[in-house]
Amino acid sequence: MIKMGGFRSIIIANPARLSADRERLVIDTWEKTYIPMEDIRCLMLENRQITLTSSLLSRLGDMGIPVFACSGTHLPSSVFYPINCHSRQLKQLRLQMQQSLPFKKRMWQQAVVSKINNQAVCLELCENPKAENLKTFAKAVRPGDPENLEGRAAAAYFKALFGKDYTRGQENHTNALLNYGYSIFRGMIARTLAVYGFEPCLGIHHSSELNNFNLADDFLEPFRPIVDLFAVKNRWEGATITTGEKAALLDLINVQVLSGGERHSASYAIERLVQSYTACLNKEKNSLTLPTLKGLERHGYD
Repeated sequence: MIKMGGFRSIIIANPARLSADRERLVIDTWEKTYIPMEDIRCLMLENRQITLTSSLLSRLGDMGIPVFACSGTHLPSSVFYPINCHSRQLKQLRLQMQQSLPFKKRMWQQAVVSKINNQAVCLELCENPKAENLKTFAKAVRPGDPENLEGRAAAAYFKALFGKDYTRGQENHTNALLNYGYSIFRGMIARTLAVYGFEPCLGIHHSSELNNFNLADDFLEPFRPIVDLFAVKNRWEGATITTGEKAALLDLINVQVLSGGERHSASYAIERLVQSYTACLNKEKNSLTLPTLKGLERHGYD
């Protein structure tokens, strides 16, 4: 079984050569930096002139450490995550394949309610009075969300958060922050699903044949408001995001949330969500352990 853990989110913005040495990541620029792999939660390759060895990729996979690569626009465009790492992977796949439609509708209902409630918390933290409207949406969600309250709530939420003229299709600083942050959480969720033996393309609601991360996108929904809150507090008129902002977005996986009534980092809340999904599939639980947004305070480790 893969060893999961780590607390450092590493972003490499300059040309470098990466390799492995005795369970350490070696970053070779004009001098060498050594980082214990057990301390690394994820690795972001921001510069197009970074090279790395296949031995390092293999070791990072063994450690369950996702590696994000950026496109020419400096947005995360791909993720390397572990496969064939669960001792009962076929069992997990069969459980996914055998999910009933009512089961998937209940799981999606819970994810949508959590997302909308977190959107309401985000508005409350911004002292926006329209938070109560979102709570009304959340209370009305039925299994499978046949009325598409998730989409209707999102439309009202983004207008309240970013202004009446805002749309997700605009090329601006706000959407650049959102796209970057969402990609990081999506990759972290895909990594965790793989570690627990799940096939990320088999979703509970998302079902596109062109999407290899349908299940990751399902579980991403309740975590989106973390990125939204960061974006609304850090927006400006520029069209691009800085390296410092990218590092801060990468570090959002360490933000403290409530998970099952307990305070944890967002990254561990992802793991608890996937664990609860396993329990639900095995009929050991009826509900997912979903995150509750608290703010942007970094979780402290004792």
